[in-house]
Amino acid sequence: MTKHQKRLSVPKSWPVERKTNTFTVKADAGPHGEEGVPLVILLRDVLGYVDSKKEARYALNQGTVLVNGKAVSDEQRPIGMFDIVAFTERDEYYRVFPDEGGRLALSPIAADAADSKLGKIVDKQQVTGGETQISLHDGQNLQLADASEYSTKDSLVIDNETNEIVAHFPYEEGALVTAVKGSHAGEVGEISEIQVTMGSGNNTVVVDQDDGSFETIENYVVVIDENFTGDDE
Repeated sequence: MTKHQKRLSVPKSWPVERKTNTFTVKADAGPHGEEGVPLVILLRDVLGYVDSKKEARYALNQGTVLVNGKAVSDEQRPIGMFDIVAFTERDEYYRVFPDEGGRLALSPIAADAADSKLGKIVDKQQVTGGETQISLHDGQNLQLADASEYSTKDSLVIDNETNEIVAHFPYEEGALVTAVKGSHAGEVGEISEIQVTMGSGNNTVVVDQDDGSFETIENYVVVIDENFTGDDE
């Protein structure tokens, strides 16, 4: 299996220039699936903290770069939507948030906001023992004795240290959302209408903004609150 990734074929969410070189770094297996961006790309291409994979590996071995509260030593570890990246030695904290156009960007946040991360519920099912397993967009699973108040498409805020749910944002009309895919990726507004499509077609939502509204596919939006727009520092 090749260790390289052609720039022209990377997901649109990756923050890389596609026509400068033929290849870029390939992400290792891990969270976020194919959408995950190798950590070295954020360190090198976005922040400019390193010039090479070797420098990235050395920096990570110092134990001062955390992803969702845990030290990371793999420079190809996939990073994705709503992950928290902390540089404790620099006292810098970022949330991975989609910008306009759908590329993943690093939004500065306060240190106390780095203790938890947002996750969208993508699956919910009963498991052996009677508990309910909730699966989040980044592959994290939670098992709960009572998950009756949570539904797919809702969002949860998870404490990075304890994995406990510290906030719950239901998917419903009136909810604040951000579009993470499609032509409106990166835009934020409130759901004014959920339009259910009969048959196999995609449900859509109408999202109101201060200067108008837009319509997009239901699965393209994630429920957030005002602390997750990238403007909370």
